[in-house]
Amino acid sequence: MLSQLSAAALTGIDALKVEVETNAASGIPSFTVVGLPDNAIRESRERIMTAIRNSGLELPPKKITVNLAPADVRKEGTAFDLPIAIGLLGALQQIDHQLDNTLILGELALDGSVRRINGALPSAIMASKEPIRRIILPSVNAEEAAVAIGASGSSIDVYGVETLNQTVNLIRSPSSFSPVTVNIDELFREPPEYPVDFRDIKGQQTAKKALEIAAAGGHNLIMIGPPGSGKTLLAKALPGIMPPLGFEEALETTKIYSVANLLQRDRPLMTERPFRSPHHTTSNVALIGGGTTAKPGEVSLAHNGVLFLDELPEFTRNALEVLRQPLEDREVTVSRITITTKYPASFMLVAAMNPSPAGALKDQDGNFTATPQQIRKYLSKISGPLLDRIDIHIDVPKVDNRELFSASGGEDSATIRKRVIQARALQHERFTKNKGVFTNAQMSPKLIRRFCQLDSECESKLMNAMDRLNLSARAHDRILKVSRTIADLEGTENIAMGHLIQAIQFRSLDREFWNF
Repeated sequence: MLSQLSAAALTGIDALKVEVETNAASGIPSFTVVGLPDNAIRESRERIMTAIRNSGLELPPKKITVNLAPADVRKEGTAFDLPIAIGLLGALQQIDHQLDNTLILGELALDGSVRRINGALPSAIMASKEPIRRIILPSVNAEEAAVAIGASGSSIDVYGVETLNQTVNLIRSPSSFSPVTVNIDELFREPPEYPVDFRDIKGQQTAKKALEIAAAGGHNLIMIGPPGSGKTLLAKALPGIMPPLGFEEALETTKIYSVANLLQRDRPLMTERPFRSPHHTTSNVALIGGGTTAKPGEVSLAHNGVLFLDELPEFTRNALEVLRQPLEDREVTVSRITITTKYPASFMLVAAMNPSPAGALKDQDGNFTATPQQIRKYLSKISGPLLDRIDIHIDVPKVDNRELFSASGGEDSATIRKRVIQARALQHERFTKNKGVFTNAQMSPKLIRRFCQLDSECESKLMNAMDRLNLSARAHDRILKVSRTIADLEGTENIAMGHLIQAIQFRSLDREFWNF
């Protein structure tokens, strides 16, 4: 007998509907899975048969054939265990109910229990666009799928199961089980907690202002300063002043973490902006994504959040160069022989580095800690094209001892966040008719010409700065974008001389500030 039901295959951060067709016929006992399955699916034969027997269900000797359609798309992972097992029981007539409108996902243990899977959220989003009326998946993934169904307004019922037997009973008597629902508003009701508040950071007022500008305009930023000056602490405080995630942003971010199996079990939806800080020994694949079984990399895990690269020159040259595409296109393309996958990668890059390979630029006696040649070689590890894609360069000097013992660290993150949100609101209104543009950092040359116009005095000042600092055309555009953001923070319509000068000062790596 032939049975049919639906499952899902992951392609990037999206899911594709897969028809699981199972046929049980008389003949030499065998179990064959066709339709481009990977090794994990081929090995499912032993898991499925053992789980069925250990669940007390009958498994007569039959010639079993399972087809995963469409047959020209490769299927990966263990989420096909449960749908194949249910399809097999249907083909053996142990389940008499129709499963055509049912999506089933789950990995089976040998004792028949159902384990967590990757990609429940994108699979549920896919189901909401298909003629699916019921989703059955592991209990630990049920709320995750319910978020997607609730967001789509679909009438699909989501059920979480713990065992194969429970799944069979659910199919036989669905009225005995209650579907899982999630209150999305409740998920956003609790304010996120951030580990570092700007009020706790002593001194560094210039660096704090630079971070506020970066958060307001979505600008990439690099901090240059000696060890212990607070660069890492400043970076960790940045998410606390960024605007809260909107629902669409939260859903897209959660899809990435769902596919990468990094979603916390008690958080079906990510409501905080991600902060990723990979070590400088991270490989190119781990940073950008891909691998034998393609997975999102750090740049995608930082989507809608912050990617912090500490000790930037210690990263390999290749690792830094692969950042150029996501910084420009806000997505990553991973190409393999059989498939090309795109992952979103719209993040704020925050980098930190020492001014010298020895750490501080000068010692306590005022002597340089390294020769000019060593310092220039150290700085040359960061290519010009990569620096051109970083809008703000800021010096972070050692904090004065008197500031360390002061009672106040200045404004708290909540106060700064209010100004950032107001500046973002101005940008949202400005770019309403420009699809895909949400912040000043994302402006195209055409939009720069339209929204970053300068008067003659400012144009003369910028021209002189470009000649003196030997700036590239891309650096010219970055200065205008930052100037626009500074004006937005002050609520002014036009870019003034003060805004422009401040933006130019935020290009310290373009200046000869090491006086050898």
